[in-house]
Amino acid sequence: MDITPLGDSALIVHVRDRFKDAPEKTLNEVLDVRGRLEDAHIPGVIELAAAYTTVAVFFDPIRVINHAVEPDRVIEWLTQKIHESLPPGERKRRKKAAARTVEIPVCYDPEFALDLDHVAQHARMSPKEVVDLHSAADYHVSCIGFTPGFPYLAGLPEKLTTPRRATPRKEIPAGSVAIGGTQSGIYPLRSPGGWNVIGRTPLRLFEPQKNPPTLLRAGDRLRFRAISRQEFEAWTF
Repeated sequence: MDITPLGDSALIVHVRDRFKDAPEKTLNEVLDVRGRLEDAHIPGVIELAAAYTTVAVFFDPIRVINHAVEPDRVIEWLTQKIHESLPPGERKRRKKAAARTVEIPVCYDPEFALDLDHVAQHARMSPKEVVDLHSAADYHVSCIGFTPGFPYLAGLPEKLTTPRRATPRKEIPAGSVAIGGTQSGIYPLRSPGGWNVIGRTPLRLFEPQKNPPTLLRAGDRLRFRAISRQEFEAWTF
């Protein structure tokens, strides 16, 4: 298991080389590593972020130094602690945590589905068939990133694979559900973006005043549920 520095306050733990060959198995191994590092309570570590094939270990160098670590040995000391927390013979015996299943209501109304017709044309099916297929699939949250709370979702039906837009939009509304290549995702905040927007959820995926501030976490299972425009309006107001 390779561990490499990421700047002066983070390390990257490389769990596997490839994700797409065995996405569910890879994600489970990454989450297992994250769980073991959480359990280890390594001094100075302030955040752990799982993503596809890696776990990022963010740390406060001052806190590490306060544990009688020489300033020029911070990376070396943390690397050793991480290896000690991940003994190969014990990793398989850790009890797997039950994955959460989160339901996300989505309104596929034309006003919200800016690129639904394009996705349908690319997939050679009707917009309704796209909606039915997209909302019937089972997804896994592979990682959270890009903007706070943005979930990258594995599990998009192959028929719906659609390349990102050649020219990204300068502004996509919060809650927009989209397709980018082989993945689906949800924009938690109003932001630029190049994914194909096919609907919108009334749920808030990022609320900084809450703990945790994000609705979803890597490893969650996710299902979309199609709702009407009337249901969407009732939800938001």
